[in-house]
Amino acid sequence: MAINNRIAGFATDLTAWRRDIHAHPELGYEEVRTSAIVAEKLASWGIEVHRGIAKTGVVGVLRGQGSSARSIGLRADMDCLPMAEVGDHPYRSTVPGKMHACGHDGHTTMLLGAARYLAETRNFDGTVVFIFQPAEEGGGGAKAMLDEGLFRRFPCDAVYAAHCDPLLPLGTFTAVPGPVMAAADRFEITVHGKGGHAARPHHAIDPVLVGSHIVVALQSIVSRRTNSFDSVVVGVSTFNAGSAMNVIPETAVLTGTVRTLRPHTQDDTERLLRHIVTMTAETHNAAADVTYHRGYPPVVNTAHEADCAARAAARIVGSDRVHTDWTPSMGGEDFAYMLLEKPGAYVKMGQRANEKSGIALHNRAFDFNDDLSPIGASYFASLVEQELPRR
Repeated sequence: MAINNRIAGFATDLTAWRRDIHAHPELGYEEVRTSAIVAEKLASWGIEVHRGIAKTGVVGVLRGQGSSARSIGLRADMDCLPMAEVGDHPYRSTVPGKMHACGHDGHTTMLLGAARYLAETRNFDGTVVFIFQPAEEGGGGAKAMLDEGLFRRFPCDAVYAAHCDPLLPLGTFTAVPGPVMAAADRFEITVHGKGGHAARPHHAIDPVLVGSHIVVALQSIVSRRTNSFDSVVVGVSTFNAGSAMNVIPETAVLTGTVRTLRPHTQDDTERLLRHIVTMTAETHNAAADVTYHRGYPPVVNTAHEADCAARAAARIVGSDRVHTDWTPSMGGEDFAYMLLEKPGAYVKMGQRANEKSGIALHNRAFDFNDDLSPIGASYFASLVEQELPRR
C-alpha cells in the first residue's frame, strides 16, 4: 500500500482528531463543536473558510499553483446518529443517546487530513473545495447546502465523496459507474374498516385481514411487476391495529420503505403501490389511504468520474484492490443531491481488519477503524493531484 508519506507522518494527529470528534457526537444541524473544529483547522492551514452554510456546514477553498480555472469538490459528512453507544474504549461517546455509528467522524477526519497535506504542498493547479456537510442522517444536509447556493458560490467541475465500509477488507475500494446506492422512500397506509365483536366478524370489516392481504399483495411489485434485472425493495416494517383480543378494530396502520436504483423504477413502484393498496382494500369493502414520502434520490456515479476515482485509489492501494464492478447497496445517501447537479463519484473504502472493525454500520458497537484515516486522506490527495495536475 502506497500511503502518502507526508500524511503517514501525521497519522497520530488524525487518530486524535477522529477520537475527539467521536467522543463528542452531534446530531444533524447541531454540529456546532465539530464545525468549529473543522473551521479552525482549515484556517490554521491557510485555507479560505466559509461557515454557516445550511446552518452548521463549512466550506474550505484552497487554490493551488498555477492559473487553471478547473475545480474539484470533496465532501465529508459530520453528523452522528441518535443511538446509545456500547463499548469501553476511552474515547466512547460522552453524550447520552448520541454516537458516531456510521463513520462520519472518520470521514471528517480523512478530509481534514487531505486538506492539511494539500495546503502544505499545493502540488496542484486549480481550486479544491472542501465541503463539510451537516445532517446526512435523514436531514438532507446536502440539499440544504445546495439550496443555499453551494455550487453557485463555490463552482466545482466535479464532486467526490467516500464512505467507510466495515464489510470490505481494509485497503480495498469500490468505484463503480452508474447506480451505487438506492433512493430511500417511505410510506404509511391507513386501512379503514368497520369495527365489531371478534366473535361476529361477518358484521364487521376487519382491517387486520385487509392489511394482511395488502402486505402479501405488495410483494408482487418486486416478483411480478419489476424487471428482474432491476433492484427494488418494498418492505412493510410496522403493522399496528387493535387493543383487545376480542375486538375487531376500526383501522390498521402499516408503514414501510421502498428502495429503488433508477428514477423510472421509483415512479413505477410508487404508482403500483398506491394502486395495489387501493384496489386490495376495495376488494374487501374497505378503504385505504396512502401517504408516500420521497426520500433521498439514488446515488448515481458518472462513468468518467468513477474511473477517475478508481485510478486515484489504485495509486494508493493498487489496482487489484479497487473494484469497479460491485453490487449496489439499497441504503440511502444524500450525496445523491450533489450528483444531480454535478458529475462525480461516491466510493466505498473497506475498514475491516478484524472482528471489531467489521461490525456493521448503525450498530451500537460500531467504531471507525483509525487505520483507514491515512488511506482515505491519501486517496483524496491523490484524486486532487491527478485531476488538477500542475502543467
